[in-house]
Amino acid sequence: MFRFGDPSAFYWLWLVPMVLAATLFFARRSRARIKKILGERVAPFLTASVSSKKRLWKLILQLAALVCFIFALARPQMGESKQEVHSEGVELMMVLDVSESMMAEDVKPNRLEQLKTEMAKLIDLMPGNKVGIVAFAGSAALLSPLTTDPNALKMYLDSLSTTSVSSQGTNFEKALKEAEDAFKHGGVTPDDTTKVTRVILLASDGEDQEPGAVEAAKELAKKGIRIFALAYGTEKGAPIPERDGMGFLRGYKKDRSGQTVMTTMNGNALRELAQVGQGSFYFAVFGGNHLQKIVDDINKLQKAQFESEFAVQYDERFQIFVALGLILLGLELVLGERSSAFQLWRGRFEVPPR
Repeated sequence: MFRFGDPSAFYWLWLVPMVLAATLFFARRSRARIKKILGERVAPFLTASVSSKKRLWKLILQLAALVCFIFALARPQMGESKQEVHSEGVELMMVLDVSESMMAEDVKPNRLEQLKTEMAKLIDLMPGNKVGIVAFAGSAALLSPLTTDPNALKMYLDSLSTTSVSSQGTNFEKALKEAEDAFKHGGVTPDDTTKVTRVILLASDGEDQEPGAVEAAKELAKKGIRIFALAYGTEKGAPIPERDGMGFLRGYKKDRSGQTVMTTMNGNALRELAQVGQGSFYFAVFGGNHLQKIVDDINKLQKAQFESEFAVQYDERFQIFVALGLILLGLELVLGERSSAFQLWRGRFEVPPR
């Protein structure tokens, strides 16, 4: 079986026509400038030593090497093997804030990008646990059901943006209820012999704009679902940038009176939810150990044995394309540009080039 592990890399193939067009454009412009400076009669003599065919072959080899490297990035895979995997752990639902306030740049590059990076690290620190992802702002949406597949989870994390949900704002109550529904529909069904520990990790800047979150947290705690909270941003706060489609800054979000909106991190709201939900509260500090603290606290909870799953492993074959690309680049370097038919002029005699 042949497949590509990361077919999105093929989007880089647009570089091939771009490089070709740019090379031809600058070559044509260079010839025109030489003729303009040296004249129609002298220019052909001075450029006669350059072989246009060899230059074309060098360009072909460069483009072919680029294509090979893009294919290597796409991770070609051949063959497969299945391995039964037994896992135990907790069911963890990451409830992630994607409201516009998470675009504030009081942490670099911004709150949302820091959140995405750290959640990916947290997934690597918690192998064997079932993890799901809920995105929320004014509304909430389940992006990934509970799974033990880290690659799938990271794919959903990469896609997180302020457009991941249908409406803006910040509503913790809807987010918590969406997480509870995800546990019911995708988790292990507890019985007399199985006890499953369920945890919600609420990652946000804490700017809840709707009531009802504390009562929802109390109801979840009664059902045995713990709530951990992780705060992003600073108490000093920052304005919310507004960017165009190319990512260039157009200005900052303003309120109805025309004043720039400042968004600050509200740790008190998140701390209260964690206390009511019988969990812990953490500040996301750059270079801090808050992720390890989360892992340590969750590892203290009772773990359950999940159903066995079959993990499919594929043999990577990207090395073939990397090697082929390097060979093509080596040939391009060895291939010169001098024309084999060119004769040097030395006084009264024409002699072949050395």
